Amino acid sequence: MEHIEPGHPPATRPNAPPTLRAHVVKMLSADILAGKYKPGDRLNESQIARELNISRIPVREALSQLQEQGLVQNRERRGMFVTNIGPEEVLQISSLRIVLETEALRLAQARMTPEIIARLEALVAKMDAWDGTLLEAAALDLEFHREIWKATGNPYLERALNALMVPLFAHKTLEHVTQEIRRWRLSHHRIILDAVVGRSDDDPQEALLTHMRMSYTEPERYSTLAKRPS
Repeated sequence: MEHIEPGHPPATRPNAPPTLRAHVVKMLSADILAGKYKPGDRLNESQIARELNISRIPVREALSQLQEQGLVQNRERRGMFVTNIGPEEVLQISSLRIVLETEALRLAQARMTPEIIARLEALVAKMDAWDGTLLEAAALDLEFHREIWKATGNPYLERALNALMVPLFAHKTLEHVTQEIRRWRLSHHRIILDAVVGRSDDDPQEALLTHMRMSYTEPERYSTLAKRPS
């Protein structure tokens, strides 16, 4: 059962000030990415509140926001944990991503407009110029893909991809890679951009696979695209 702060019934319980909530989100994100909290670690709401000398409300709201970003997972009756996805799970998710995001790329390609192209171009330009934090790089990466998902015109496909991909993107963010590797991965979004706007002859599925292979070994292993022993 959810804890209710004393003196505040559920219907009238206040929200934390946005600036305080944002501060807690920023602090917890930094601690997770720095390795203070490792994948699979439980994030104890009460303990964090005591450490920060604040009430549990902003901590609870910050953890919910981090859950939306994919950095935190809510395990029923156990609490909030830093996202932890095993290597086989990553490949299983990737195999489903190939199916869903290929469909999204083809739908977006058919519905492409100058306005969508401009937004995608602007995001790729930001990726090319990126020299910030890994969290900022991950946010740009996800925003680019979300722009394509939104362009499909199918909100159910868009929601399915968000539910599937946000934890996976967060999982990749927790990898301690160098700035150079992260920059190299970001640069390969142009392959998808050129395919989806028709500047290349690449099939959307092949463009997506090329992009995914920048981060994963054999992302198609659990799909029908995998090479089977003869």
